[in-house]
Amino acid sequence: MKTDALDSKLNEVFPGKVVRKDLLLQVKKGTNVPSFVLEFLLARYCASDDPREIQEGLAAVLETIQKNYVRPDESNRAQMLVQQKGKHTFIDKIHVRYYEKEKRPWARMENFNSSRIAINERYYQGENDRIFEGGIWAKCTVAHNDVEDDDYAFYIEELKPIQLSKFDLQAFIDSRKKFTRDEWLDVIIRSFGLEPSWMSKRLKFHYLARLCPLVESNYNFIELGPRGNGKSYTFSEFSPYATLLGAPTSAATLFWNAQRKQVGVIGYWDVVAFDEVGEGIVVRDKETFQVMKQYMANGNFNRGGSSVTANASLAFVGNIDDSVEAIVNSFDHDLFKPLHPIFDLAIIDRFHTFVPGWEIPKNKDENLTRSYGLIIEYVAEAFHHLARKTNRFAYVKSACKLGKGYDQRDQTAVLKTVCAFLKMLHPGAEPLPQELEEYLEYAVEGRRRVKEQLNKRKPDDEFAHINLSFFRTSGEEVIAYCPESKHAQATQNPVRAPLDEKAVGTPPLPLAPEPVAPASPCKPTVAQAPVAPTLDGSAPSTLSPQPPTAPKERHYRIHYGATG
Repeated sequence: MKTDALDSKLNEVFPGKVVRKDLLLQVKKGTNVPSFVLEFLLARYCASDDPREIQEGLAAVLETIQKNYVRPDESNRAQMLVQQKGKHTFIDKIHVRYYEKEKRPWARMENFNSSRIAINERYYQGENDRIFEGGIWAKCTVAHNDVEDDDYAFYIEELKPIQLSKFDLQAFIDSRKKFTRDEWLDVIIRSFGLEPSWMSKRLKFHYLARLCPLVESNYNFIELGPRGNGKSYTFSEFSPYATLLGAPTSAATLFWNAQRKQVGVIGYWDVVAFDEVGEGIVVRDKETFQVMKQYMANGNFNRGGSSVTANASLAFVGNIDDSVEAIVNSFDHDLFKPLHPIFDLAIIDRFHTFVPGWEIPKNKDENLTRSYGLIIEYVAEAFHHLARKTNRFAYVKSACKLGKGYDQRDQTAVLKTVCAFLKMLHPGAEPLPQELEEYLEYAVEGRRRVKEQLNKRKPDDEFAHINLSFFRTSGEEVIAYCPESKHAQATQNPVRAPLDEKAVGTPPLPLAPEPVAPASPCKPTVAQAPVAPTLDGSAPSTLSPQPPTAPKERHYRIHYGATG
């Protein structure tokens, strides 16, 4: 393997937190262990450039996983193994929870499937803070308790974390300062297993935009594109703080469980991602979408008689099977065509950015990096702290000058996207003016892509202001366009749906008298009584009075900017 200057610099600045990304591919294909756990083991056993030592390290990683990793469906066998041998070492995710009634903590191991494991305080005091906050992956030596009077069967004899147990955000920020912006952008891309040398800056920004929900709280993200380009993989593998939901979910699972009186998954993750949104509905009932609308707008929702606030971002990823060029040039369809009809205008208007997944190529071996990158779990931990402990909104709002015509949702969407880019690329620092303009232009384009679809769907001019703009430091006003639709008249000037409308103030035409049905042959006609003449001697009218005309529905077209 040939190393470049960035490899050397990365190993020097982040010792012990760097791993060769091509080694992960060799190990990952044969295991079902999360990538961030594998990378931590690789960093421990394969911290060398010597080919022989690397092969020995790979063998050690695979042997460790084979001997110690327990699958969820093997929990009963694992417990029997401990009972028979007296103790055994496992690789598993371990949590510690304090039980108020018993006045003591108990450990829980996920795949081992036991939630009543005794643990000594030396294993959770001091360095292992995260063991209380979602748990940590560790090598746990579990021993069997043979004391019959005790009310537990297992106890932790030894515990060695195999992922970060403590994170120093300031050290991360200080280390970042030793790289240029472009170097750091390549470090992030490489850390996610991709080789940035063949990418344009725009493509790098697309990959970076996928990570925005991980660093910016209450961020609403959507990406539609071809299969196999890594949309789902981003949220399922790279961060222990993100969860990917594949099947339709309910309000109880997502927001609030009324029976247990506790918040759903929205309160426990930094990102809740919905997979395959183009294949069907993501929730089971319309009520859940109503709650989702409130949460996407305000970051809170009303359930159980009270208001619940959460920080989780929402990400929607799905496939698009039609030609993008055909869609943007169609007067009848828009790029949100794959979404279920329950994704109404209110939901769509709450998306902060729409990433054009069709511009991101499918994952291929030649696109993957053979260089060094940061351990992805270390990057995920940094993003988690940046999301929870930093806020760049005030700075971004003062530094970015937007054009006219932005409504509140447009402005919030653009500024939150810029905030996310600053957190990832400039933690604890300010960007150069030209760098800030690059992020701002990309953010405006992402919001414009949302508004263009809204404008095509809405029969009036509510979303007609799609030419969102910003000002450069030179004072030049720049309108951001979406490349796929810049010259598509069907998107830039959609034809409004015709309405069956009458001119206001025009009286309705009189109703034509209904034809009189001929007398039925099976019924005899009844002789009519003679009618008395009128006072003026004219023949009386034989028509009965017409019933009052029913009110007619009228439609009014409201143009953008109209008042009164």
